[in-house]
Amino acid sequence: MTSDTIQPLVNQLGKLDTQLFETDFLKTWTRSGADLEAVLLAAETIEKLYAENVSTRVFDTGLAVANFRDNSTRTRYSFASAANLLGLTVQELDESKSQIAHGETVRETANMISFLTQVIGIRDDIFLGQGHKYMVDVGQAVTEGFREGVLPQQPSIINLQCDLDHPTQSMADLLHLKQHFGSLEALRGKKIAMTWAYSPSYGKPLSVPQAIITLMTRFGARVSLAHPAGYNLVPETLDCAANFAAESGGAFEHVESMEEAFCDADVVYPKSWAPMHVMEQRTQLLQTGDSQGLKTLEQECLANNKKFVHWECDKQKMAATKNGSALYMHCLPADITGVSCEEGEVSADVFEHYRLQTYREAGHKPFIIAAMILLTKRNNAADLLGRLASANKPRHMTA
Repeated sequence: MTSDTIQPLVNQLGKLDTQLFETDFLKTWTRSGADLEAVLLAAETIEKLYAENVSTRVFDTGLAVANFRDNSTRTRYSFASAANLLGLTVQELDESKSQIAHGETVRETANMISFLTQVIGIRDDIFLGQGHKYMVDVGQAVTEGFREGVLPQQPSIINLQCDLDHPTQSMADLLHLKQHFGSLEALRGKKIAMTWAYSPSYGKPLSVPQAIITLMTRFGARVSLAHPAGYNLVPETLDCAANFAAESGGAFEHVESMEEAFCDADVVYPKSWAPMHVMEQRTQLLQTGDSQGLKTLEQECLANNKKFVHWECDKQKMAATKNGSALYMHCLPADITGVSCEEGEVSADVFEHYRLQTYREAGHKPFIIAAMILLTKRNNAADLLGRLASANKPRHMTA
């Protein structure tokens, strides 16, 4: 028998009116509140089934294609784990070894990799103004292929990080907060400091801070965004955050210092990112292959970052948070002062104190991705998860 904690989750999931089936999961702010809650509930259910050694293989065959156009550790292995958990075989698309290098179009590639594919996970966060568009193009191509009878099924597209959003990360973060505070409702009124932090590297995507401010404001949190002058985010995401805060009864404010954001915060999320105008310029240089221009831009950006080396999450700043014990969060890898770099986003003592909690935070991502795949590919996810729990089939034999 499986735990009694599973059936209540399945019951809650079954009551939600969702629109996830046969769709893509690209941006959280285009999904309904019910859709987002469904992902959390499905992820929690799958996570509990996994912990109780219950198989969650709902596919007997099929591919999960991973297209990583940028480096990745956590998200790459989380996608592979999620696909395997559901019974899919992962195949990575290496563009350098495909006909893409010879000019094959997005429309053609998308169909050629999709004949027996259930889901395509894409990470494209390098090119500001292009990453999300690429995912939309792939989605439109496979939709046409399915509609015209080329493909026997339509793969769902899962955004594993783009230039605008990082939904698998922010949803994993939201699940971490739900479990930390006890419920989604308990998140209402909590202050979350989403702040820029110093890094000795440049070109970090804007998608994590944008994902956090647009998602947490939907659940009544009070989000305080802080960054040095010039390190602006994409305006669309700021508008979304403000609108969601007004709708949920939360709050969204823009402050000028890490100290102000940290003051009385329940949660802190210090994370470096590049200024929007730098990412726009970097995109142009990458597209034209201007290596010298990229080197010059990097040096200029690193020099500018250095002006704000004091934007570090340290014990003194943490002491100003709620009861001096706010929850520290990070998408990882963090730039740790004296460990991974000379000066960075977070002091070694603060990071070490919260290190295992950040690992637990990251540990939700495979289950979030599995939930997104399941809900976009199965219309009866609650019933299916309930049957898996009842079947109680071991995912591996025990002694």
